[in-house]
Amino acid sequence: MKKIEAIIKPFKLDDVRESLSELNITGMTAIEVKGFGRQKGHTELYRGAEYVIDFLPKVKIEIVVKEEQLDACVEAISNSARTGKIGDGKIFVSNVERVMRIRTGEEGPDAV
Repeated sequence: MKKIEAIIKPFKLDDVRESLSELNITGMTAIEVKGFGRQKGHTELYRGAEYVIDFLPKVKIEIVVKEEQLDACVEAISNSARTGKIGDGKIFVSNVERVMRIRTGEEGPDAV
């Protein structure tokens, strides 16, 4: 099994969720986060004072999938989160050693 972590722009969350549900991905965790990469934040004006916003709002999504679903999921996230502008985000893939559904005690792919 693989864990996919994606950092995306907040307004793209619904598009990503819809594209994943078309692949029958039924579970996802979404977390509001702040960060920056090459975007490096920006300056804003508030009550006449200029200040720098270093950390921009993003959404981090996490899903665990079977290995055979990995490529389709990564492609779906990439296509639906892409705006073509700086700050579209990143996708990270890592191995998952063990999964257990707490309610039933199921383990492995059945627990996902």
